[in-house]
Amino acid sequence: MKYPAYIAAGLMAAATLAGPASASNLQSKMETCLTKHANTRQAASITLECNADAGKLSACKVVQSEVPSPGFEKAAICVAEVLPMAGKTGTIRVPVRFPGA
Repeated sequence: MKYPAYIAAGLMAAATLAGPASASNLQSKMETCLTKHANTRQAASITLECNADAGKLSACKVVQSEVPSPGFEKAAICVAEVLPMAGKTGTIRVPVRFPGA
């Protein structure tokens, strides 16, 4: 991965449990979102609050942000669209970290 983006270990474990194809799709989407919305050389840390239902996240909003530009917040919300949630339901917090180059 040219521009890595890391999500909390529990979410990555969920991607792994969803299967190799889903994990590679997640990685690809993370790269696309970051490249589209933010400077890949800068680091950022964002916490989202989302509704989890039927294995997907929706209505995500930024609740904490340590970013050099708002593009990282858009990238985090973009990534949340494809995060597998398995059996989780309700309102959850999702930490997203972009380490920079």
